[in-house]
Amino acid sequence: MGDEYYVKRNNKNLETIDRLLDNDLPVFCYDYFLAIDSQTSTLTRLNYAHDLKIFFYFLMQRKFRNKSSVKDFTLNDLELVTSNDIEYYLSFLSHYRFEGKEHNCNERAKARKLSSVRAMFKFFFNKGFISVDNSAKVATPKLHEKPIIRLDSTEVFDIIDTAESGSGLTPHQKAYHEKNKVRDTAILMLFLGTGIRISELVGLNNDDLNFKDNSFVVTRKGGSKSILYFDEQVAEALKRYLDYKEQTTQIVKEPNALFLSSNTRRLTVRAVENLVQKYAKIVSPLKKISPHKLRSTYGTQLYKATGDIYIVADVLGHKDVNTTRKHYAAISDDNRRAVAGKVKLKPEDH
Repeated sequence: MGDEYYVKRNNKNLETIDRLLDNDLPVFCYDYFLAIDSQTSTLTRLNYAHDLKIFFYFLMQRKFRNKSSVKDFTLNDLELVTSNDIEYYLSFLSHYRFEGKEHNCNERAKARKLSSVRAMFKFFFNKGFISVDNSAKVATPKLHEKPIIRLDSTEVFDIIDTAESGSGLTPHQKAYHEKNKVRDTAILMLFLGTGIRISELVGLNNDDLNFKDNSFVVTRKGGSKSILYFDEQVAEALKRYLDYKEQTTQIVKEPNALFLSSNTRRLTVRAVENLVQKYAKIVSPLKKISPHKLRSTYGTQLYKATGDIYIVADVLGHKDVNTTRKHYAAISDDNRRAVAGKVKLKPEDH
């Protein structure tokens, strides 16, 4: 399996992290990011860097207004940051303007940004570089359960049919549909037939597919490899797409990539998100369907078919089965309907 996509992605992340450290974070953050290098993925560190950039921007705006640059921050300044300052920061995240754009963080985004701040404070406190860690005193925002949105069986059939036929597309969308329908159908069927993550899908190469046993290799979070399997319907969709690619007269710029854009480069995450949204809006306009929701659809159907939460966790690549149970074990109203009437309050009439 060629890993050039993941190598490029990681290198790009590393370049962005270095740029943020050089321009947007205090000097002492170099030590922190060096320490967590071997324990975290490049994407995790990139998210930390972006979160900390916003945190220090907030501190310069609201607490340390005398500082002209983020490079003026010292470790002594971290000791002056109170729990009340961090609580104020969480409130600030509800609506703020940053780099010319308006931003709003929901409770989950706030919790993630607080986690990034806590991790940094904890590191310097445990190392003895600061004598107090006030971030530990701040409560995590309460997270409310989100309704699990997924397609029902009819909508699954409809979204595949829409990708194949182009029914419901605008005239502008139809102009591109004939060229992309085989690819788009294969992508939707792979999502709905395997529960693959979007990052795993865009990273697929041609030689990752094995039609002898209908399997393919994916690179999971953290870089580990797994073999997943697909049924004959998915296999046929993938074979049609591969045949279509072989017939193209264009010079393919990234020949190893499985799913290609119109300019014959590897399809991007954003392009796949737009593709899914385009068809989902037609078949289910009231649901905000994303590639992750297609993954949830597959997980739901697999759990209903097997009743085995451990199989679902393994196929979806969840490290903790409790993550799977949270999302799929309390599926819809079906289970509640099934037990209705099981507990008798009065004796049956004879």
